Amino acid sequence: MTFTAPSFAPGATLSGDGVEFAVYSRDAARVDLCLFDNEGEKELARLAMGRGENGFHRVFVEGATAGTRYGFRADGVYSPDHGLWFDPAKLLVDPYARELDRRFVHDGRLAVFGAETADIVPKAIVTRDRPVAVKPPLFRPGGFVYEVAVRAFTMLHPDVPETMRGTVGALAHPAVLAHLKRLGVDAVELMPITAWIDERHLPPLGLSNSWGYNPIALMALDPRLVPGGMKELADTVAALRAEGIGTILDLVFNHSGESDRHGATLSMRGLDNLTYYRHVPDRPGELINDTGCGNTIAGEHPVVRQLVLDSLGHFVRHAGVDGFRFDLATILGREADGFSARAALLSEICADPLLKDRVLIAEPWDIGPGGYQLGNFPAPFLEWNDRFRDDARLFWRGDSHRLGPFVTAFAGSADIFSRHGGTETRSVNFLAAHDGFTLADLVSHAVKHNEANGEDNRDGHNENHSWNNGEEGATTDGMVLSARRADVKALLSSLFLSRGTIMLTAGDEGGRSQDGNNNAYCQDNAITWMHWDRLDDGLIEHAAMLSAIRKRFPALGDTAFLTGEGDVEWLTLAGAPMTVADWEAPFAGTLLVLLKTPDRQQKRTVRLAIAINRTHGEQALALPPPEGRDWVSLLAANQPPTGSLPARMVEIFVENY
Repeated sequence: MTFTAPSFAPGATLSGDGVEFAVYSRDAARVDLCLFDNEGEKELARLAMGRGENGFHRVFVEGATAGTRYGFRADGVYSPDHGLWFDPAKLLVDPYARELDRRFVHDGRLAVFGAETADIVPKAIVTRDRPVAVKPPLFRPGGFVYEVAVRAFTMLHPDVPETMRGTVGALAHPAVLAHLKRLGVDAVELMPITAWIDERHLPPLGLSNSWGYNPIALMALDPRLVPGGMKELADTVAALRAEGIGTILDLVFNHSGESDRHGATLSMRGLDNLTYYRHVPDRPGELINDTGCGNTIAGEHPVVRQLVLDSLGHFVRHAGVDGFRFDLATILGREADGFSARAALLSEICADPLLKDRVLIAEPWDIGPGGYQLGNFPAPFLEWNDRFRDDARLFWRGDSHRLGPFVTAFAGSADIFSRHGGTETRSVNFLAAHDGFTLADLVSHAVKHNEANGEDNRDGHNENHSWNNGEEGATTDGMVLSARRADVKALLSSLFLSRGTIMLTAGDEGGRSQDGNNNAYCQDNAITWMHWDRLDDGLIEHAAMLSAIRKRFPALGDTAFLTGEGDVEWLTLAGAPMTVADWEAPFAGTLLVLLKTPDRQQKRTVRLAIAINRTHGEQALALPPPEGRDWVSLLAANQPPTGSLPARMVEIFVENY
């Protein structure tokens, strides 16, 4: 694919005497720049852009300043069957827009040829370049990532002023910072905060997208979440950093909200559909849908690769973020012959001078052919590990023959991350995420309950490896509630004591529920909003203790694979080495893990004993003779072992010297 990179910056570039506008379109016969008044309502001028040989259309507007509102119109052949969607009635958002004057709102006219859309499409705003000092990332592999939906997280926080609730700026409020610090969060991972549009089936249902995984402008912040623009994001990143907390942005470069053939024409489709999206070979009118969202961004095309790299660099340069999580990241590695760890875009991200030291986290799958690529991304990419999620759930649910798979995942999933010669785990261990049950709902619902989504409970995953402890959903039965709480504590312990990087979704530390909805993307309401007054403070304290233990003992967050040569022993609860029969017993559910690790408190190397009992009965426990003075429980105020381990529990002991 022949393409010459431009010597100028795409988008709107402010200079001393005006603004240069540049946008790519290989196939448009003509592209016009449209300038609007300060309210973005009245079109003041329409200027023809000159076409260059490399496919960029450019025009310089003398006297234009920061704050100028603009959009594009592209004219040419309109033939969707041939992948051409040029319609000069459609106002198009600059793919390089840095700021928008309003949110995207779905309207039927966006998909109708010849229907004027200038009154409903956001206008891009020319911004002045305000870079921040780029510092090394605070976050390191092995740390604790806290997944946050910004709006849901703070909408009901009693201490956050109402004018700030639901915004990125609210994360810098002292009460919110105090919660993050109590938990020992190393980095917040912000679910999408760039501008998105609702899926077209939601408005008729009275619903709206609350997750943001349906983007239009890839580097423009959504005015709902970040009303103060890039300055608000940069200030929040700085405030978090001052407390030792990094910021990771969850970004979507796999599809756009323009959706399928029946979707909206808002930006890339109207400018150059054949360049920005992948199509079935020899059938240019048929979009490839490896994302399940109607279209697939063509990450193999040089223009798209540059847009992605520039978007990532924009957030590092102007907000100082620590790194990125990539939604459906397999798309980024897709080329003509399928996924490759050496795909141009992945290689360019890893080599880019501004990006190569950033945190990079892949969601290593999509729904296309060969889409499941867990363990196959190039270093230094960390990867969401759904095998850890499922193996931990199946083990604690009580399924047969689950001890071995659970322990393998618990120890860093060497079976996955060593197969290309790796010596360290790149796993991001998690039990629940935004997509699926909350942790509390996992142990309270045997099946999903998505009726509120308006699709007759057909949407969302059917197999969640969940259980309800004897009664479905809400209950007042004290025994059921106690069992559920014990399960949540055991699951939290399994996560925080696992090897590698860990991720917890906001609210799971306190028993947040979505009433069994496992696909709550369209619930921007009390279903997803975090009810701070309902959180279980005892569970929060349990998570905080586990986090402090993880920080105290480096072996827990270490990414090097365990060797069994002095670093770990696998024992029965009686203190004897595990045998093949012990591992392979159909319902094996107990284990004692002995780790050797530095102790930052005692300032010496010690042994940790992690005792696991998934059974429903109390088990006898015999720890090995201590090499120090005695064993003490880290979860029970340094009390000595009692000689037994309660049902459905993980306990952790340290040698006291």
